[in-house]
Amino acid sequence: MTATAPPRKDSAPGDERLLRTSPLRTLLGRPELGSVVGAAAVFLFFALVADSFLRASSFGTVLYAASTIGIMAVPVALLMIGGEFDLSAGVLVTSAALISSMFSYQLTANAWVGVGVSLLVTLAIGAFNGVMLTRTKLPSFIITLGTFLMLTGLNLGLTKLISGTVSTKTIADMEGFTSARALFASQFSLGGVDIKVTILWWFALVALATWILLRTRFGNWIFAVGGGADAARAVGVPVHTTKIGLYMGVAFCAWVSGQHLLFSFDVVQSGEGVGNELIYIIAAVIGGCLITGGYGSAIGSAVGAFIFGMTSKGIVYAEWNPDWFKFFLGAMLLLATLLNAWVRKRAEATR
Repeated sequence: MTATAPPRKDSAPGDERLLRTSPLRTLLGRPELGSVVGAAAVFLFFALVADSFLRASSFGTVLYAASTIGIMAVPVALLMIGGEFDLSAGVLVTSAALISSMFSYQLTANAWVGVGVSLLVTLAIGAFNGVMLTRTKLPSFIITLGTFLMLTGLNLGLTKLISGTVSTKTIADMEGFTSARALFASQFSLGGVDIKVTILWWFALVALATWILLRTRFGNWIFAVGGGADAARAVGVPVHTTKIGLYMGVAFCAWVSGQHLLFSFDVVQSGEGVGNELIYIIAAVIGGCLITGGYGSAIGSAVGAFIFGMTSKGIVYAEWNPDWFKFFLGAMLLLATLLNAWVRKRAEATR
């Protein structure tokens, strides 16, 4: 009688998907780790050099400055993860505000009419960028640079043609202005800190974008398209639809920012927004997004925007010359990029 030996437990190779990942390895693999370290360093630095930086009122001001950048940094980060850029994002914010103001004023209509028209036109501009990119196969740099120049000219030309000046007319006395301001430009007090509603918009957009990236099929498509469009298309990912959707996401957030601009100040200058697109990209890069696409997070973009807010206001609280702001911003960009690259290499080495 022959005895049968039991199968050896190590006879089959283990499935690496079932292996437990240590907390340290998981932490090192997060795209926003470098930006969090950088944010802590910036916070400690200004806490030491500026006495008023740690006041509760100062914290509210820093958060507001971060939110005005963070609202746009979120969709720009998703677009960069998808492997593309949008150089028209800055002036698109101004366009959204101008459309709302001029439509409401010229039609003598409820302010919400202008807000609705602005949403439709802004989304159409975002769709235009996406369709032009996917149809022409030109780099997003060229497509959105062209849109940037066209919008810059239209903002100035149409405003002067309709209003006779470089700014819009006041719509503060129009019906619907108060309720629109409550949604886009109100504030409330929390624990003695004035909180602008843009901060709530910012947090909500970060949460939504994080859920999309980590919990939805569309989020998988974004990473796949950014990692390699041809490979993604080969496995059935709708590359064109994904990229158009990402550009429309940028347009939607530009609309939100534009309405805040309008209902905060009532009057919009047609030349505003130029150059802000670079700040949005910087916030996303500081937050861990790769220029080449396929890597990054919405939370990282929020941390990058927070660093921007701390730096812009920290220089004021420290009573330094604000002319140095761009120098500090450029230095942070380089340092954060180097730190993110080091963290990513460490994460890959521990796998």
